[in-house]
Amino acid sequence: MSPNPLLETHELPPFEAIRPEHVVPAIDEILADNRRGIEALVARAGQAPPGWESLAAPLESLNDRLSRAWSPVSHLNGTMNSPELREAYQACLGKLSEYSTWLGQHEGLFRAWQALKEGPAWETLDDAQRRSVDNTLRDFRLAGVDLPAEQKRRYGEIKARLSELSNTFSNQLLDATQAWHLDLADASRLAGLPESALDSLRANAEAKGVAGYRITLDFPSFFPVVTYADDRELRREVYTAFVTRASDQGPHAGQHDNAPLMEEILALRHELAELLGFATYADYSLETKMAESPAEAQAFLEDLAGRAVPQAREEFAELEAFARDALGMGELAPWDIGYASEKLREERHAINEEQLRPYFPAPQVVDGLFRVVERLFGVTFAEDESAPRYHPDVRFFRIMEQGEPIAGFYLDLYAREGKRGGAWMDECRVRRHEGDALQLPVAYLTCNFTRPVGSRPALLTHDEVTTLFHEFGHGLHHMLTRQSIADISGINGVAWDAVELPSQFMENYCWEREGLDLIAGHVDSGEPLPAELLEKLQAARNFQSAMGMVRQLEFSLFDLRLHHELAAPSAAEIQALLDAVRHQVSVVPRADFNRFQNGFGHIFAGGYAAGYYSYKWAEVLSADAWSAFEEAGIFDPETGHRFRTEILEAGGARDAAELFRTFRGREPSVEPLLRHSGIRAS
Repeated sequence: MSPNPLLETHELPPFEAIRPEHVVPAIDEILADNRRGIEALVARAGQAPPGWESLAAPLESLNDRLSRAWSPVSHLNGTMNSPELREAYQACLGKLSEYSTWLGQHEGLFRAWQALKEGPAWETLDDAQRRSVDNTLRDFRLAGVDLPAEQKRRYGEIKARLSELSNTFSNQLLDATQAWHLDLADASRLAGLPESALDSLRANAEAKGVAGYRITLDFPSFFPVVTYADDRELRREVYTAFVTRASDQGPHAGQHDNAPLMEEILALRHELAELLGFATYADYSLETKMAESPAEAQAFLEDLAGRAVPQAREEFAELEAFARDALGMGELAPWDIGYASEKLREERHAINEEQLRPYFPAPQVVDGLFRVVERLFGVTFAEDESAPRYHPDVRFFRIMEQGEPIAGFYLDLYAREGKRGGAWMDECRVRRHEGDALQLPVAYLTCNFTRPVGSRPALLTHDEVTTLFHEFGHGLHHMLTRQSIADISGINGVAWDAVELPSQFMENYCWEREGLDLIAGHVDSGEPLPAELLEKLQAARNFQSAMGMVRQLEFSLFDLRLHHELAAPSAAEIQALLDAVRHQVSVVPRADFNRFQNGFGHIFAGGYAAGYYSYKWAEVLSADAWSAFEEAGIFDPETGHRFRTEILEAGGARDAAELFRTFRGREPSVEPLLRHSGIRAS
């Protein structure tokens, strides 16, 4: 029998050798080895006071072996989904959850960590090691190590079931997205769509062997239709299919309905929180975040709402008047908002995304991103074409400093079948020491941009460019870390409401002349973005910015209140709460059939439950951090060095608020966010 690649040690995952049938045997073997190894560590700790090298370091090695095997499996499940891989992935979730619970509730291991903190070795530890020990002891308590046996068992059951439910939620959303398409024999109903969108829809059809044009619910297909199509009925049809995915409504009503999953997830989360002594799941979630309490997070959101909602109402009134007077439209429906807004933006600022696309060919943007980072942080980039990869679109790069590699990343830019939607960064390898050897950090950077058509490079929208910079900010946080203890390396150990700081910070370079001169170059001539277009782009930056802010506040308040006010809500009660939040902050019309919550993967299948507010919380930090660069110069080397050392390199080694204060020299201020967002002072 051929060796199992997931059980071998590789610098990078051997993607070409990994098969679905490798997954379960590898995970079974590693989990069994880890259990034996942990029992041996505990026995040794009972014989002599434990130290870092006798307890923490070997335990980290066991965890890292599991991570190196599971990381490529999890990544392939999200980017190269197949029935066979999905089955293998699903089969391991319960095993991994059970192991995690066993580990977190192991009283002998907990006592060994306590003995490390209370024993003679504590004085020999550096600050980073002490932070890691304190985090570990906290996590034991959050895993129920102090609970009676019966409650421990129930905790384990809940965690296993939640893992399974989140995965099913994600699968059903992917299936619902891919279940719908609309084929059009000719372009007669596609009037208004730019040529790039027509090319993409034509390529969709060709890929499936059909004539004409195929509209799907993948974002690069859905978005141009609801934004540009003059055919109102077509916009309604596509919008309806999109906002009813995985629900009891719409063209596939009931087929992939996530509502029962949401009900069970929320009930189990509340039960879990109560088991651990918390009043609500929001209280439990905020135990590891910067915000002190759900009340503080909600007050923060409602303060922003108080500032933004009046301006958002004005913006929507302007849109209604424009749609009536200039477009001859009566009452605006939800599927009209994007279309009318784009027309108003074109009239007011004489600019649209299609004018900008030729200046953002994907290869030029990627090269420009690298040059921005090189100027900011003094590193360089080198593509490694010999690295194993999992799809022909995927590229692998190494980050170099003084001629030596310090990190690496996979870049996977384009939408395709079997790849879940959205954009994300995930870790492939974490920076850590293994004896005398240093394991370098490696990231996965994944987007879902419009694919290249024919021999032409993909032409990105400006919005896609900022998405790429956002995800690369997460990647820099992971890859430029100087920590070598896994659980505080990169974004590990960073308060969740500070994780978005580097990602949102990097977006600013997509709006400034100095940054855009590196990023933008016309696909045919290479010429930089003309001054006239840049002025229009910057003038349009805060177009409907208050409407955009209240949309994010709607998601954040819904998430926070859902996990704080409702213990075991029905689907109808979930909908009622969302309706109440919309009544409070939303300014646009909504359709009764809209089931946004059924596709809200961030909170039901991601890590943002009772934490979606962190996007806005971190935006305060990122806007204030950016204001330091505005004061000194956006490529100021000294400020760039401080941002790298105080924020990116520090990882989770110190408290996030302390790191920010050290970088900025004071507490964060909300004023830069309001100024950058064009929200008037109330």
